[in-house]
Amino acid sequence: MLILDRQNKVLQYVKNKRVATVTELANHFEVHEATIRRDLSLLEKEGKLKRTHGGVMIDDEIHSEPPFNERESAQYEEKRKIGQLAAELIEDGHHIILDSGTTTAHIADAITEKQNLTVITNDINIAAKLRFSLSIKVIVTGGMLFPESYILNGMITDEVLDKLHVHIAFIGTPAFHPTLGLTHFDETLVPAKRAMIRSAKKTVVVCDHTKIGRVSLHTVAKNKDIDSLITSQLSEENITSLTDNGIDVRLV
Repeated sequence: MLILDRQNKVLQYVKNKRVATVTELANHFEVHEATIRRDLSLLEKEGKLKRTHGGVMIDDEIHSEPPFNERESAQYEEKRKIGQLAAELIEDGHHIILDSGTTTAHIADAITEKQNLTVITNDINIAAKLRFSLSIKVIVTGGMLFPESYILNGMITDEVLDKLHVHIAFIGTPAFHPTLGLTHFDETLVPAKRAMIRSAKKTVVVCDHTKIGRVSLHTVAKNKDIDSLITSQLSEENITSLTDNGIDVRLV
């Protein structure tokens, strides 16, 4: 088994069990305990789990995000593929919302050749990516600028979004849980995301695999409010749970 493949399987095993010992993991994956310890050390450095005395537990709570530049480069290829797959859902003539984020930015990259689109966004970076696409009308919501992340947010943003009716809203998130749904650590960003979801006929959550199974303080949307999830890795159990709740799961 390749090292990265084993580490992904170790992470999924711990997510399912919530807590595991080094001995248990070594026996399950038929490797030496020293190998498992190296895997766990790397996964902990990536913030995916938390080491305990003699074992490991899943660290699934999100309290903050890294700086924009770090998020922009993290999981880059995975996010690019997610953006391309998301773009396949968009038809010429559609009105869409692109939520702020480094994954939704890749959707913008993938739709520049689409025709007669209207794109509404609260992300200055996304608007800039689309500025040369003559066949795409770009509407920026307005609002208070968060300079560290290029987000527009606040009362003006919420009021604009509440008056829109779009075909699809593509929502980014730091945390998506198969049973608890979409959550966020910053309560000031929740109203805009909820308004995006209300304005859309279809809601598509886009996130890389590191966001799956994570939970944060504030609920943005329950699974019943989400139509589709585009990501890269999900256990069969989680796929079944989501599809049973009516969510169309698409993996890159």
